[in-house]
Amino acid sequence: MKSIQEDFLKIVSDYQGIIHKVNLIYFRVIVDREDNFQEILLQLWRSFPQLKDRTKIGSWIYTVAINTSISKIRKDSKLVFQELTDSALEMSLIEDNAGSFEVDFNFQKLIEALHQLNQIDRSIMLLYLEELDYNEIAEIMGITSTNVGVRINRSKKQLKKYLNK
Repeated sequence: MKSIQEDFLKIVSDYQGIIHKVNLIYFRVIVDREDNFQEILLQLWRSFPQLKDRTKIGSWIYTVAINTSISKIRKDSKLVFQELTDSALEMSLIEDNAGSFEVDFNFQKLIEALHQLNQIDRSIMLLYLEELDYNEIAEIMGITSTNVGVRINRSKKQLKKYLNK
């Protein structure tokens, strides 16, 4: 029989790509991403005993990761987003559940564009880009699916305007 710790470590190992993606969307500096990664793991561990529906592990991780990231930004009022530089993008590989892929120029441009959105819209667009449906996004974000649709459409327009500059 597996222990709770073994279950938790297996889940974190399988789904750590989600945490990395959320960190990349919210934090430009590697040190901030690393600190937040640890904080997310702590929050996941604290809430793990209350995880009832094991079929929605990805949604649970997204919810905890997004809420933890937003809380960190709000708490740390001294956190200043720096302009995207090569040193801020030292991480040339981002782990993903399917393996790893190289960060190319278009990906960097998309991340920079996503940083122009507010925190909630940034989260919604991350989930949308992960191909979650409106109902799943609404459940994770705690808003209605209609609100998700409106925010996605507005964000698409903002991103298109930014990317066409």
